[in-house]
Parts: sequence; C-alpha cells; structure tokens
Amino acid sequence: MPWYAVNTRSRFEDKVYTRLVQKDVESFLPKIEVWSKRKDRRKKIRVPMFSGYLFVELFDLTNEKKLDVLKTPGVVRMLGKPNSYEPIPVPDAQIEAIQRVIGSEVEIQTCLYPKVGESARIMDGAFKDIEGVVLKTDLKKNLFVISIDLLRRSVAINLEGFRIEKI
Repeated sequence: MPWYAVNTRSRFEDKVYTRLVQKDVESFLPKIEVWSKRKDRRKKIRVPMFSGYLFVELFDLTNEKKLDVLKTPGVVRMLGKPNSYEPIPVPDAQIEAIQRVIGSEVEIQTCLYPKVGESARIMDGAFKDIEGVVLKTDLKKNLFVISIDLLRRSVAINLEGFRIEKI
C-alpha cells in the first residue's frame, strides 16, 4: 500500500487533510503537541509534525487519482523525482515508524537547523538573543560557526546545535 508525501501551502495542512478525507482519499497528518508561544499565556497545542506536508495512500497511482489529489485546494505538489512529475512512494516502514512515534507518550520536538548563509538566533549563554549568520556547520558534532556583528566587527563562535534557532 504505497503512501505519497503531499506538499501543502503554508499552514494549510488541516484544510487539505479535511478536503482529502471528504474525497475519500486515505490521508495521514501526523501531529505533535508543543507549547504555544503567546505573550500572555502558555498552553499546549497540536501542530503538524512535518510543517507543510501530509501523506496520502493511493493503491494504484492513476492519472485521475493523482489529479484528484493535486486539484485539492491548498496542495502544491506531490514529492517525487527531480525534474519529473512522477511521485515517489514513501516506504511503509517510515510511515509505520511515524505512526509509532505519534502513538507513544514521548514528548517530541522538531528542529530546523539553519544552513550556511541563513540567519540564526542564539538561545542561551553569554550571547543569548543575539542574531547572526551561519558561516559553517558540522552536523555530526552539532557545531555551528556564527558570524555576529558586534561593534562593526564579525566574531565567529562555535555553538552546539540545541543553543541556536533558525530565524
């Protein structure tokens, strides 16, 4: 039973999921609980595990079924081969693993590591809340080199990955 990843417009995951279910398309939108960042209060909310994506199960990928999914308002594309319109199925083992993680009571946090050239904010330590540009990354060691403009000079600092966030 092949599953396919569907890319949606920003913050349209729930709307696309609802519309696909109404069309009788088997859909899976994994959600996790996170603390909301509001100025006056904090509460847990459920957000998509993979922002901008959900999964659909299509037994036989005919052009009609593919078009039915693609014509759903909010759908951008189905993930597939580069420079091709042929979607690539997501392995069943990966879908089952996601379902097991969602079903467990473990607290899940997603991380978007900044790439070289992207802006980042330091989350703790002596340089807390200072913003800079990532110059170099070493994901195996969880280290980032960030250029910070202090007094019109650039300073490079090695940071562990959990101490910075992408802006």
